Amino acid sequence: MRQRQSKGEFTVARGSSGIVAGLTAAAVAAVAFLAYQASANAPASVASTPGKKPTASASAQPSAKPKPTADPLAVPAASGKGERVVYALADRRVWLVSGDNEAIRTFTVMPSPVSPPPGVHKVTSRSGTVQGSDGVPIEHVVRFANVDEVAIGFSAAQDGSMATPDPTSKTGGVRMKRADGKAMWTFATVGAKVVVVP
Repeated sequence: MRQRQSKGEFTVARGSSGIVAGLTAAAVAAVAFLAYQASANAPASVASTPGKKPTASASAQPSAKPKPTADPLAVPAASGKGERVVYALADRRVWLVSGDNEAIRTFTVMPSPVSPPPGVHKVTSRSGTVQGSDGVPIEHVVRFANVDEVAIGFSAAQDGSMATPDPTSKTGGVRMKRADGKAMWTFATVGAKVVVVP
């Protein structure tokens, strides 16, 4: 038979469970406090801040210096010295270079189907406005080479177009924008040096 619990026994049991809960809470608080104290007093080399990862000091491992990248708009190194026009075939780009080897202007061009050979050339003739061999009215024509009886020269279409030429045609017009053509006309007089690089 189950014995009936008296009122006094119930009060003692209830009081002891409260004591146990209080002791547990006190122990958890003590552990948390001790953990906080330990991290606050730890040396900087072992202390850890939540959310931050330790980083290596600058003196421990010097960072590698990034290699300087070549300037894609710089005048090609193998284009000689002095005042000149430089035409890079692969880059489809022209530089107008001053006597102290500084680029005054650089711009992209639309190459001709017949390309000039790499090397040093000179401006042989110029025309203010003519009809291009492709039938397009052009201006500021600066001729500097001949390949199989095809005259090669810089020019600008009067309508400002830089369309890709028919690759089967035997024409030598290296087209540029009108503003670039005007700059070329002013810079490259007869006898001026034109250096073609691959």
